[in-house]
Order: sequence, then C-alpha cells, then structure tokens
Amino acid sequence: QLQASGGGLVQAGGSLRLSCADSEFTLGFYAITWFRQAPGKEREGVSCISSTGGNPFYADSVKGRFTISRDNANNTVTLQMNTLKPEDTAVYYCAAKPGYCSVTGSKWGVESHMDYWGKGTQVTVSS
Repeated sequence: QLQASGGGLVQAGGSLRLSCADSEFTLGFYAITWFRQAPGKEREGVSCISSTGGNPFYADSVKGRFTISRDNANNTVTLQMNTLKPEDTAVYYCAAKPGYCSVTGSKWGVESHMDYWGKGTQVTVSS
C-alpha cells in the first residue's frame, strides 16, 4: 500500500520533503502523482513523474518551488517543497498509475486514472 510521509508544520518560506513509498509492489513500473486537498477545496494535482523519471509535470502554483524525483532502487518518490506558502497548506496524497503521467489524449493529474492511492500526510504552513 502506498504511504505518504514527511508532512508537518513549517513557517512560510521553509521547506519540507515528502516521500511516497510502498512495501508491496514495485513503484518503478508506475507514474506517481502528488495531489493535495486543502480544506473546503477540491483535490488538485501538484506534480507527477513517469515510471522512467523523465519530463515531470508541475502545477503552475508550485513551479520553481517544488521538485519531484524518484529512486527506483529504494522504491521511493520524493517531493521536495521549498519556499512554502500558507496556501500550500493541505493534505498531500500520492497516487500511482502504470507508465506515464497521463492517458493518451488526456492531461496529467486526473484522479480517475489512478490505480492506487496512499493515505495522506498533512502539510501546514504558518504565516
């Protein structure tokens, strides 16, 4: 089962590193997407990395601040979050779909395309 970890409370401008790992299957076959859901808002895609690690995707709101990477040898995908803002406060989830970040003809970060979901981790950014 996917497990997201690394959340916490941080001041604005600070950094956190989230990890997504699984003890039952090989993440290397899957694209991993990070989603987040803030209170009262819809869940949104934050970033995605394909199974091969090439051409990651980012939401406009996090470009230049967040970096996604993967270590298939350790079965882990990491989301490095820098220069955090209060509006980054949310529960962060990782989800998996085989291969690439998007289905042909569709955009990345579509919830219905995910095969597996992990439990979320809370990120709180204070002002």
